[in-house]
Amino acid sequence: MEETPRSVGEASTNNFVVARPSAKTDDAVTMRGCGFGNFGVDREELRRRIVMPEYLRLAMRDCIKRKDSTAVPDHLVLPGAAAATEELAHHAPMVVFINPKSGGRHGPVLKERLQQLMSEEQVFDLTEVKPHEFVRYGLACLETVAAKGDECARECRERIRIMVAGGDGTVGWVLGCLGELHKEGKSHIPPVGVIPLGTGNDLSRSFNWGGAFPFAWRSAMKRTLHRATLGPVAKLDSWSIVVSMPSGEVVDPPYSLKPSEETALDQALDADKDVPPKAKSYEGVFYNYFSIGMDAQVAYGFHHLRNEKPYLAQGPVTNKIIYSSYSCTQGWFCTPCVSNPGLRGLRNIMKIHIKKANCSEWEEILIPKSVRSIVVLNLDNYGSGRHPWGNLKPNYLEKRGFVEAHCDDGLIEIFGLKQGWHASFVMAQIITAKHIAQAAAIRFELRGGDWKDAFLQMDGEPWKQPMKTDYSTFVEIKKVPFQSLMINGE
Repeated sequence: MEETPRSVGEASTNNFVVARPSAKTDDAVTMRGCGFGNFGVDREELRRRIVMPEYLRLAMRDCIKRKDSTAVPDHLVLPGAAAATEELAHHAPMVVFINPKSGGRHGPVLKERLQQLMSEEQVFDLTEVKPHEFVRYGLACLETVAAKGDECARECRERIRIMVAGGDGTVGWVLGCLGELHKEGKSHIPPVGVIPLGTGNDLSRSFNWGGAFPFAWRSAMKRTLHRATLGPVAKLDSWSIVVSMPSGEVVDPPYSLKPSEETALDQALDADKDVPPKAKSYEGVFYNYFSIGMDAQVAYGFHHLRNEKPYLAQGPVTNKIIYSSYSCTQGWFCTPCVSNPGLRGLRNIMKIHIKKANCSEWEEILIPKSVRSIVVLNLDNYGSGRHPWGNLKPNYLEKRGFVEAHCDDGLIEIFGLKQGWHASFVMAQIITAKHIAQAAAIRFELRGGDWKDAFLQMDGEPWKQPMKTDYSTFVEIKKVPFQSLMINGE
């Protein structure tokens, strides 16, 4: 059932209607998300809705190429721009970012198709134009032209929408770059929709864009872009993460984690005896999930296997088959019979502290001894459309002190997975995962011993985290003060 629309303040001045994604079956969402609707879309009408006036397209292109948002040639600012403004009255100017490495190598042909439907200047290949370059120079170019009194540029800047053709990681990359606009206090943050080209596509599923690249993609692209012009805008929480470790440790973090000069851990939690005298930190943001344990270890091995043998990466279906097969070789299914400490429960190396909603105090929560993977989940979807948290009944929610989970409620769900059989039943949605907590902030404390390394992952990007026996490694998760805007594909 669809939720009541809610306001987003200044960002809603683009005739946006804010609504949470509605609950639908996976099949229905996939069919609708892939563009299989019951209506036709006129190509020329679509172009009139999404294509920006040529002089603005060219101005944006030049500014991005020169990396200078003020490099707008005078001849591109046309005196006839007012006439174009009138034409934009009911339009939704749009740009598309495409990851050509996603979608089982369909990227190049999809890029060509999008350029046919839109214009060459409004389709950005992520290997050539990075999202932050578009934000700093493309959007800023429209602001520069608008500041000269061009109403058409102002309308385009306020109405522009973004589609991302790629996996969840690509979508997160774009959202992270748009987050810079929030930090600068800008209004009219462009909302983002998804053309799912990844393996799991959980972010895409959560906002009704489907879970797979459509078979009849040529005709589906028109309907997808049309729906992107009309779709209501929903809000999405994003979560900052700080990883603080003893100085001198060598770690190869994912792209989404960046070195930080200062350790920004919450000082309200007394951990002085465990904090190393010298530490180095990494910071990042995630939108889907963060996990520690066996699932991250399997993902880490799978990514290395795929990098060593790229010919195995033929598309989402092939990836899932290889991933499932690889997980069976990592010991997740036979741990009761082995003595390797690396295959035991996480409570041997970890403590968890959380802050509950509207509470400033940290409290420690117990980790079930059988749990070998802990997942911190922001979305309803996980692992290619599964719902491990489950649709919990009101009585159970009240008993556990939980509330109904949403991706914009300022809370994040923490659950555990046991051995591989338990995880398999959870992924088959026969049972739910081991519910641990709902939190507004989380701190993990990792300490070595028999374990030399832990495996972590964030939005599908895994890494190996070394651990010391003398000092702890800390992972702290807090909500980002602002929310991202997503186009609901419904």
